[in-house]
Order: sequence, then structure tokens, then C-alpha cells
Amino acid sequence: MKNVITFEASAKKDILSFFNKSVDSEGYIVEEKDPTQRVLTPDGEEVQLDEFAGIKKGSDIFIKSNVFSLFELIDKLER
Repeated sequence: MKNVITFEASAKKDILSFFNKSVDSEGYIVEEKDPTQRVLTPDGEEVQLDEFAGIKKGSDIFIKSNVFSLFELIDKLER
């Protein structure tokens, strides 16, 4: 896979800050400048910090850390 960076779970908030994202009081990833705006997966699901697996280039596409989401990402990257 191209352009893949792996990181320790403890670095999640630091990684998010590079993309101007933060975490709200309920544990969801949000826009830093508008904390009421939660980030969404390509399927329109909100993403909690503990589900966060990565960000794909292209308007900040967030990926959850479940098998279905990861296989879907791999499939899209191979096309």
C-alpha cells in the first residue's frame, strides 16, 4: 500500500492535531475549529477516538479500526 503510516495508539491525539482535529467530551473526533462538527467515515458514521485507525488522503477520509472498514480501505487502495 502506498502512503501508509502506522503509529502507536498513544499518538492518536497528536496525529489528529496535525489534521486540525480534536476529541469532544464524548470521545468523538471533531473539527478543531468547530467542535460541534464530528468527522465521518465514507459511510457517514461518526468516529470515536478508540475506533480511529487512520486517515486516507482525499478530504480527510476517516477509517474505523474494524475488519470491514480496513478491508474496504485495502480494496479501494488496490484499484
